[in-house]
Amino acid sequence: MVFFLTALLVVAADQLSKFWIRSYPEDHTIFQAGFFRIIHIKNTGASFGLFQDHSFVLTIVAIVGIALLLTYALFVYRRYPSLDNRLSRLALGLILGGTMGNLIDRLCFGGVTDFISIGIWPAFNIADSAIVVGAILFAYSLLSLARAGKH
Repeated sequence: MVFFLTALLVVAADQLSKFWIRSYPEDHTIFQAGFFRIIHIKNTGASFGLFQDHSFVLTIVAIVGIALLLTYALFVYRRYPSLDNRLSRLALGLILGGTMGNLIDRLCFGGVTDFISIGIWPAFNIADSAIVVGAILFAYSLLSLARAGKH
């Protein structure tokens, strides 16, 4: 339940925030405070502006990633009960929700709406944040299991 609820909440927060951002023109700064700003940017590539104008390939990668995450959530975790804990379910739910949020953008708008800009870091969105935090939490979960196995 944690897995699917987390994914649903991420998709909802991501899409609602992007809906609001898309009400402003592209490349328009909505808010700025020092090195932090909210700006409407359409990204046809992947994270950090890589693979610009390769939205079709990135769409396929996202669909495959979603299929793998759902396969894991529905079937594989039963074979590896040590991986079935609340932290890993939360982490994978964050990754699934973020991937779905960006996939919705690619399918509906031909690119991902980014809007959070911090200093020189490339603009990102809630889905991107969820994917990164989910990956870090999942890695932490795996490291914790590895450490527990060594003792």
